[in-house]
Amino acid sequence: MSARAPMQALVDIAPKVGPLFETTTLGARYVLAVGAEVVAEINDEKRFAKHLGPELEGLVPAAGNGLFTATNEDPEWAAAHQLLIPAFSQNSMRNYHPVMVDVVAELVAKWDRRIGKPVDVSADMTRVALETISRSAAGHSFDSLQSTGTHPFVRHMVGALQGSSIEAFLRRSWLPKWTATLAERRVRRHGDHMKDIVDTIVAERRRSSAETSDLLALMLAPGPDGNPVLNEENIRHQLITFLIAGHETTAGAMSFALHHLSGRPDVVASIREEVDRVWGDADRPTFEQITKLRYVRRVLDETLRLHPTVPGYFRQARQATTLCTGYQVAAGDWFLVLVGGLHRDPAWGPNPDLFDPDRFLPDRVRARPAHLYKPFGTGLRACIGRQFAIHEAVLTLASLTRQYDLAAEPGYRLQTSERLTSIPRGLRLTPTPAVRVPQLSQW
Repeated sequence: MSARAPMQALVDIAPKVGPLFETTTLGARYVLAVGAEVVAEINDEKRFAKHLGPELEGLVPAAGNGLFTATNEDPEWAAAHQLLIPAFSQNSMRNYHPVMVDVVAELVAKWDRRIGKPVDVSADMTRVALETISRSAAGHSFDSLQSTGTHPFVRHMVGALQGSSIEAFLRRSWLPKWTATLAERRVRRHGDHMKDIVDTIVAERRRSSAETSDLLALMLAPGPDGNPVLNEENIRHQLITFLIAGHETTAGAMSFALHHLSGRPDVVASIREEVDRVWGDADRPTFEQITKLRYVRRVLDETLRLHPTVPGYFRQARQATTLCTGYQVAAGDWFLVLVGGLHRDPAWGPNPDLFDPDRFLPDRVRARPAHLYKPFGTGLRACIGRQFAIHEAVLTLASLTRQYDLAAEPGYRLQTSERLTSIPRGLRLTPTPAVRVPQLSQW
């Protein structure tokens, strides 16, 4: 199994081992669900609930009890979830849209200076996504697109994510427990650095007299008793969570999509036709114009089918039950839903490894069970920011495809790095000005 991409390795073997299978490495045991019928049962909220799982538990020393890492029983999760839902309403999304357009314009200006030279796609998508969430959620810029280096927040985030996966494995293996303790200390150290950065952002906001209506403003606003609904520590944890989850997964999705577009001129032509038709000559597309890019959205959906940037999620049995396979489940047993395996279930039809955006044509979507597609998790604990991520990714992919032809390096084969999330490794594309191929109707 690949040390850099173990989840992808499991996806590769899933068709050979069935809808439910077990894997054990050095004593660390996981039961994985990939079959559509089994996953549908495990997603049933009456029988199963969200479980953090070892990896997310390993991230708690860095991210505390943010929305992503809080348990179902944590009263602060319910309070924070209820408080932050308005931050992802359509009105809020309209407010974020100009910020997203500004960030993409900065990326285009940067790539214009790199015409004919390879760019590190994953690094630049990370910069775009970090700037987008930090400016939208907290009115703070990390100046990522003006820098050639990696911002300390990203560096410590990667260290915490990688460390939590290592800690989870070591904790459950038969290796000496001190190895897991060392890994936990590493996660905590990275978390302390992220907390320092976030505390600076919060302090800047408290000193500011400007009126704001973003996510941080919601968290700092006084409640009925005159004090913020969330305490100081939970505000810190929520902001760390959104800065991590709000950029890491989106960066991966956009990077994987650009990888596919670099080898599919037919898909690129379809995107350009749609963008030209919807945007016209506009330099700054409106919020409504992004929502009309149906084909670009299908490209994103298909990318997330093949490359779910959160490779799996955990579910735990509320009571003893029996699955459709006959597998006996005791109360408290937990499973890892392997999303990449689910997204290649035979119910998707032939050639599930083929990149085909038309799988998401409306009639084909209606013909499939809804539980076949779970890139954002499931149930009440599904990703609260999914509409933010989708809007950002559609805008970015449309803008870059309109502007550039992207050429892959000769001989490159897609490789994946995993650190709770997944992102392409070593992906370098060379941008050149887009060359428009006339349609037959224009000849």
